[in-house]
Amino acid sequence: MPKITKRFVDSLKPDPTREVQAMDSDLAGFGVRVMPTGVASYFVRYRTADGSARRLVLGKVGTLTPDEARRLAGERLGTVAKGADPSGERHIKREAMTIAEVCDWYLLAAGRGDIVGRRGERIKASTLDMDRSRINTHVRPLIGTKRADSLTDTDIARLQRDIAAGKTAKERQGRGGATTGGSGVAARTVRMLGAILEHAKRAKLVKTNPAHGVRQLAEGTSDRRLSEEEITALGETMRAAEARGESPVALSAVRFLLLTGFRRMEALSLRWEAVDTKGRCIALADTKSGGQVRAVGAAALAVLDTLKREAGTPWVFPASRGEGHFVGLPKALDRLYAVAGIEGATVHTLRHTLASVAADEGFSEMTVAALLGHARRGVTQRYAKVDRAAVLAADAVSAKIAGLLDGQPVAAEVIPLHGRG
Repeated sequence: MPKITKRFVDSLKPDPTREVQAMDSDLAGFGVRVMPTGVASYFVRYRTADGSARRLVLGKVGTLTPDEARRLAGERLGTVAKGADPSGERHIKREAMTIAEVCDWYLLAAGRGDIVGRRGERIKASTLDMDRSRINTHVRPLIGTKRADSLTDTDIARLQRDIAAGKTAKERQGRGGATTGGSGVAARTVRMLGAILEHAKRAKLVKTNPAHGVRQLAEGTSDRRLSEEEITALGETMRAAEARGESPVALSAVRFLLLTGFRRMEALSLRWEAVDTKGRCIALADTKSGGQVRAVGAAALAVLDTLKREAGTPWVFPASRGEGHFVGLPKALDRLYAVAGIEGATVHTLRHTLASVAADEGFSEMTVAALLGHARRGVTQRYAKVDRAAVLAADAVSAKIAGLLDGQPVAAEVIPLHGRG
């Protein structure tokens, strides 16, 4: 066994298939481990008075030096010799954690990269921001003070009902509109909490995950699309709104979303550096399905040509105040819908409309999935480099929708994929 020194610790390499351990030659029970993710920690291994084996993590490599960890290990082993069980005592404390404390642990651990998602990748910052918002808005107020070890499936079901009923709905301060309830928000919050509890269970912070087995509320259908008449009415309303002084950034963002099928934040957080006009595509570094290169039609790129590129800002759709990107789209779109007499439509309706128009015009399911950036098996790989067929499909569909918006309807030309779709 080697002596655990900085040089030795630096030489340890992670094994993607197992945990790597090394014990110290000078202090029995003191060791270092490297997880498959590359996270390394110091620990002590010992037996309690009744012979039970224990392992107690002392701290991370980088947070503690080998000498500090060895000294701490000696102190812990000294208490064990006197009959103490520091690992067991830590578990007792963990069992007394509240739901809010478990959520705090998750946000901190995931932010450091200690927790990974389903595909073994670090959880995205945008996902953590959404999780933090749901925790602070819904979880903390309703069950944050409840002890994690006493949480039941009944508590989870009640949490879901309360969120759906709007018990935690409130006006947001500053930018971004209002937080509302509803079955979709409730189901997504319960799904998030279940994932957090599962991570906590693996870390031995909780014994069970009571979210398992709780029936989630239906999130409702997302098949609302704009009819051709509604698209034309929206275009007329947008031209009138422009004359009345509606934000040109908001109007351009609405048009761009309808012509591309981008998700709201994919468009609003778009940077100029991602736009490849010559290649007829946009490179998105962070989407629900990971990094993507998305084909964009000429009509959509024409929207970007009308935008004034603000000096000193990377955003295609910049905020009117401050250094961030535009965020007021939902309220602006609601105003347009109201004037146009369009009911039951949301921002997501624009995305679904592009997909529906593409399907109506005869494009294959695979082509539609590629235009939307869906994580369908084979699609991401096939369209990793945007080919001519994808560009032509984007051109045809965006031209069709642009014609309806401008009151000059045109027929989309279906481009055969020669057996590829």
